Amino acid sequence: MSVDRRTFLTGAAAVSATALLGSTGAVAAPRTLSVQDWMAGLGDSTPIQRLTIPGTHDSGARVGGPWVACQNTAVADQLRAGIRFLDVRCRVTGDSFAIHHGAYYQNLMFGDVLIACRDFLRERPSETVLMRVKQEYSEAADAEFRRIFDLYLDGKGWRPLFRIDAGLPALGQARGRVVLLADNGGLPGVRYGDPALFDIQDDYMAEPGAKYPKIEAHFRKAAQQPGKLFLNYVSTSALLPPRWNSDRLNPRVHGFLDGAEAGGWTGLGVVPMDFPNTRPGLVESLIRHNAGSARRSHTGEKRRQVLDWAR
Repeated sequence: MSVDRRTFLTGAAAVSATALLGSTGAVAAPRTLSVQDWMAGLGDSTPIQRLTIPGTHDSGARVGGPWVACQNTAVADQLRAGIRFLDVRCRVTGDSFAIHHGAYYQNLMFGDVLIACRDFLRERPSETVLMRVKQEYSEAADAEFRRIFDLYLDGKGWRPLFRIDAGLPALGQARGRVVLLADNGGLPGVRYGDPALFDIQDDYMAEPGAKYPKIEAHFRKAAQQPGKLFLNYVSTSALLPPRWNSDRLNPRVHGFLDGAEAGGWTGLGVVPMDFPNTRPGLVESLIRHNAGSARRSHTGEKRRQVLDWAR
């Protein structure tokens, strides 16, 4: 484990519910939450599109050199560090999906990603994971992509892990599940990019100086014009490798989130990033932009029911 990642995870685990979500009289009883279960402090009725959700761009891309790698932590570590949106790129290979970034196989299969999500949600059933599933480096027909996805759901037993529905859920409907955001015409689930549901900023060809104002403008729009699920990609691959670009962009985003203008904003949507762990405190700053005054209504019995499928 690198010094950067060890420092990030150690600091993250110490963050309390008060620091993350604010302190209000509506909190039923003192309870320490961490980045591992920060959604436990939010009400079941909260629409997904009214959350601020830290995410990773090209979540499985860790190998292939500086122009390919977008992360340096495994999916399981990302989830434990507060990430709740995964961008999963699948290449069709036989009856399976291999995780790719372009031509580069990431030494990871789709089943490995699902295992990481299942294990995390089994331990933290208050949480949900939004997963964008996209075909990468293959040209299989949508029907073939769907056939293989269905093999995972039914042939390999993964259907109970997913919430597969065309509409965006409230948080209580999604706890303990992976919400499928379908970025392929053959898949079921929420149609990723549907303009009726999403407002997406993803200018991945803008160099950091041109990219940053777009990020800031999208935060303002999410705060001022709520309704859709905003996705605000901090990542870019222009001119320099992703790590170099993230070193320029992540500190500026962090500063903006902690600044006076954004101080009271909530519901900023999904914020996918490259290498978020290299900027300690960035994920926690995003989490603080959630309205934490609502009391959760779901009971321990409900939480046990969520986990019955996994036994």
